[in-house]
Amino acid sequence: MDFEALLAARLDGLHKEGRYRVFAEIERHAGSFPHATRHADGLKRDVTVWCSNDYLGMGQSPKVIAAMHEALDKSGAGAGGTRNISGNSHDHVLLERELADLHGKEAALLFTSGYVSNWATLGTLGASIPDCLILSDESNHASMIEGIRHSRAEKRIWRHNDPKDLDRILCEYGPERPKIIAFESVYSMDGDIAPIAEILAVAERHGAMTYLDEVHAVGLYGPYGGGIAEREGLMNRVTIIEGTLGKAFGVMGGYITGSAVVCDFIRSFASGFIFSTALPPAVVAGALASIRHLKTSNLERDRHQECVRKVRSRLNSIGIPCLPNPSHIVPVMVCDPVKCKWIGDILLDRYGIYLQPINYPTVPRGTERLRITPSPLHTDSDIDHLANSLSDLWSKCALARQVA
Repeated sequence: MDFEALLAARLDGLHKEGRYRVFAEIERHAGSFPHATRHADGLKRDVTVWCSNDYLGMGQSPKVIAAMHEALDKSGAGAGGTRNISGNSHDHVLLERELADLHGKEAALLFTSGYVSNWATLGTLGASIPDCLILSDESNHASMIEGIRHSRAEKRIWRHNDPKDLDRILCEYGPERPKIIAFESVYSMDGDIAPIAEILAVAERHGAMTYLDEVHAVGLYGPYGGGIAEREGLMNRVTIIEGTLGKAFGVMGGYITGSAVVCDFIRSFASGFIFSTALPPAVVAGALASIRHLKTSNLERDRHQECVRKVRSRLNSIGIPCLPNPSHIVPVMVCDPVKCKWIGDILLDRYGIYLQPINYPTVPRGTERLRITPSPLHTDSDIDHLANSLSDLWSKCALARQVA
């Protein structure tokens, strides 16, 4: 078989469908976010980043950077291996205690990414609990889907954010059947928020464990940045809360929080934890500094929400179709893969705006979009330039405007 030809043909198919992904070569500058430098064709151009998941700009925080420098000087570059083999660093212990406290849980466990924490935890629980049934929201992230698939447990999918459908499915099973309900708080592509209280009520009625992914909410919501469940006073009713250090906290890594027994079980049986090199001490120290700061400061969250309101208001006033939602994510609906990629390319090449097009399989076909993530560091001038640029391209593409 000509493997090269087979793979090249598949790639050619992505090009023809208008969904071939191209990495923009972006150089971030400490203290300048969201402004950066783009490298292309041997040239350097200034760009404004509008699609970063560093939602609060904490990756640029002097406190975070200083903590990372100090840890690097103190402990060196790497962790040296897995925590089982190379030792459990003091920084890791402190960060897990901080995360457990953030979510009101007994314990926490760190992973190398949010993807791994979802995959390893759901995969391990589903495979280890005899006759386990996992109920997954139909819009769950790929990492959750992969973990559930890896577990080989029976899976049922319930309609997105629909507690009644979840209850209907659960009524098919007796109380003795072990069950895990897996869902997210903020869904990153549409920006909608789960009815957590209603889902928990269904779970409690049927004796099910709950697994809540808060990766797009931690740091951003709640008085201490614990996420939507903290904001709504529900953390104590959730069995496992999962989060990331790579979005609002501005560094990298993932984690779960829960009872001491649950976290110890995953630590002891999850291959994704056991055989992965631990996060470097400098990364852990940066995350610890970021979490501690956001526990005591609402300034970043308040400015962030204000910028989100300004962006939505500005785009609505000129008829750019934004998907309505109660979160910080602003999806601009193009609904055509070729035009979506073209707009993204032109924004970057001619207007100095980096706004990555989102297409299938990240979102369903026909719902292609530009996903805007405002930050506290975007200025009114940045917002004006974004709105004017989108308005210009909307006219050139003959795309429909939204009537206010």
